[in-house]
Amino acid sequence: MYDGSCITNMYLTTRYQGSKLNICDWIWSEMSNFDFESMIDIMGGTGAISYVAKKHGKKIIYNDILKFNSYIGTALIENNKNQLSAKNIEYLINEHKDIHYDDFITRTYKNIYYTNNENQWLDMFIGNLKTFDNKYDIALALAALFQSCIIKRPYNLFHRKNLYMRFSHVERSFGNKTTWDKKFEHWFLKFVDEYNKCVFDNKKNNKALNYDVMNIPKHKYDLVYFDPPYTNQKNMVDYMGYYHFLEGICLYLKYNSEIWEKQIDHNKKHLPLKYINSSWNQQLNFYHMFDNIISKFKNSPIIISWNVDCIPSPKHISKILKEYYKNVEIKSIDYKYALSHKKSKEILIIAS
Repeated sequence: MYDGSCITNMYLTTRYQGSKLNICDWIWSEMSNFDFESMIDIMGGTGAISYVAKKHGKKIIYNDILKFNSYIGTALIENNKNQLSAKNIEYLINEHKDIHYDDFITRTYKNIYYTNNENQWLDMFIGNLKTFDNKYDIALALAALFQSCIIKRPYNLFHRKNLYMRFSHVERSFGNKTTWDKKFEHWFLKFVDEYNKCVFDNKKNNKALNYDVMNIPKHKYDLVYFDPPYTNQKNMVDYMGYYHFLEGICLYLKYNSEIWEKQIDHNKKHLPLKYINSSWNQQLNFYHMFDNIISKFKNSPIIISWNVDCIPSPKHISKILKEYYKNVEIKSIDYKYALSHKKSKEILIIAS
């Protein structure tokens, strides 16, 4: 069981946009004011907050609509015991004569995100992983692969065709060419070791789900944690746009390259998945979505992670909450995001 030490030092590194890893101890300090045995994390992302609560012996239901995130939730939250063995790790990173490898990434994403040799390695890795049948082995392997893919990308994103940035001889104010150019195998071995070390059994039947929030089964949860995409007047946080390549890898593994191919938008140079219209991509619908979600979970205490500069405003969200809850309060902490020079104020809106 959790011994009171800092969770941040016990959790693997992540480069995920919007991750709460660096403030998870503060968030937990507010969560722990509730008397609860179970929690649902309805937009789980990297799983940092779910992992903290799991460390404290809580039963966790992790959910995220993105398939690649749900694999991370499966690896870290649902998985209580399984580690990826040295034999399986060795198998994954080497070519095998008895496997017929598809070359979809190599022929489709040439000169977009990775070099030709790197694309070939990814094709090989997925071909090897297709032979696995243990869900936790698969989830751990993918979670480590996703981090390997992200760390080798300028800006840690897949939002544009910019492989050239890795090889331009210019002064850089971001990124690290040495990091980008290290082999996939190097990063995979590093991250799979981290994920393996993070696996533990908290003696609870934890679950990882892959639902749209509004399709999560109705139930009275002890506590609901809600960390929606942030938006302001200028920018919408589009996680599918940022990480579509990882979602494509999930399609590649589960189905085949034809399924991934059919979902690619070939009108764009960086070949993202076709745009799916969502209320989270439209500012005008944000207010409606907050109301719908708060109403859906109104029978449980709820903690909402938000930012003072986002819309809807904290005041507006509090107004919605007060229609369903007696007690609503706001807690805040100063925070600085990666690749940003400005401090911001992260808040928790807590209702019970």
